[in-house]
Amino acid sequence: MSKLKISFFMVLCCSALIANGCAKKELMKEGEGIPAASTVKPAEAAKPAVKEEAVQEQAVKEATVANKEESAASGQLQGMLNTIYFDFDSFVLSAASRESLSKNAGVLKKNSSAKVQIQGNCDERGSDEYNLALGEKRANAAMSYLLTMGVPANNLSIISYGKEKPADQGHDEAAWAKNRRDDFVVIK
Repeated sequence: MSKLKISFFMVLCCSALIANGCAKKELMKEGEGIPAASTVKPAEAAKPAVKEEAVQEQAVKEATVANKEESAASGQLQGMLNTIYFDFDSFVLSAASRESLSKNAGVLKKNSSAKVQIQGNCDERGSDEYNLALGEKRANAAMSYLLTMGVPANNLSIISYGKEKPADQGHDEAAWAKNRRDDFVVIK
């Protein structure tokens, strides 16, 4: 009895699929179609298209120029921002880091429309979870300092990369010291 029910169910499903899958769609409704050639004058139809193309080309050129200028300004600003470094297993700002952050704050206040992402990084020692948390603490420390220097909070964001983006691929103290850092990246 159960084999009969299963086979009946299978036949019912297959016929439903075939019935729904074979429907034909009407591509054009009756009465619609291409307008007769006598209703559209070729000379009149071409004029607006030419004007629209010229306007679109001009807009593209202006946008390209603006993007190049913005990229150049972002590149210049990026070059003015200093990376800061941290001691092993620490997110405390050193005197040198505070000095670099003060310079960064001056640059960011002069460029008040710039959006900067503070990227916390660590050396390869420690677990992934630990280094992500430490990188976040480092980025937060830098952001807090910049906020006290008067940089608007809506211009700053943070992210932690932990040990995923080393500046130096080496496996010694000199390489690790370069990897314990905060990078300041202009994102807009």
